[in-house]
Amino acid sequence: AYRRQRQMCIRDSHYTKSKIFKLIDNEIDNAKLGKPAYIKIKLNSISSYMMIDKLYEASRAGVKIQMIIRGICCLVPGIKDMSENIEVISIIDKFLEHTRLLIFCNDDKPKVYISSADWMTRNIENRVEVTCPIYDEDIKQELLDIFEICWNDNVKARIINSTQDNPYVHNLSLIHISEPTRLGM
Repeated sequence: AYRRQRQMCIRDSHYTKSKIFKLIDNEIDNAKLGKPAYIKIKLNSISSYMMIDKLYEASRAGVKIQMIIRGICCLVPGIKDMSENIEVISIIDKFLEHTRLLIFCNDDKPKVYISSADWMTRNIENRVEVTCPIYDEDIKQELLDIFEICWNDNVKARIINSTQDNPYVHNLSLIHISEPTRLGM
């Protein structure tokens, strides 16, 4: 059992990037085929330009991307023909959160991963970090629910937008990515 668990984890920094790229490429392929395609990401920070460029590529292909980024976010969402399919919110509360959660639609058969790595160059390229898939359906559903609860926060959430004025959400009801109000468009 231990050997199987070790094989499931993404541990090597170079393998981490290539595995995540394959997961994103799968969403790009699905979007191009007209299949459901989305990515949901919860991280503390994203500053790796390789990862950002890959998300821009996915956005241009029609993949809907929701991101909850607590801190540094070098990605600029909501720019036509580049990141118009990307929404980003930031939630900063009393306690430092370390949840890193990756959800890939996978043609409506979600693949869910937890990770130790933020998407920063130092983490993706230079450190040994661990990313592992969640196979237990109950735990997977709980993580999907946690993401949705955080995504729908209307007290502490700020919308990270292309104008970088980052307004608070303030009691907005659930708004889907296709509605321009959320993106400030």
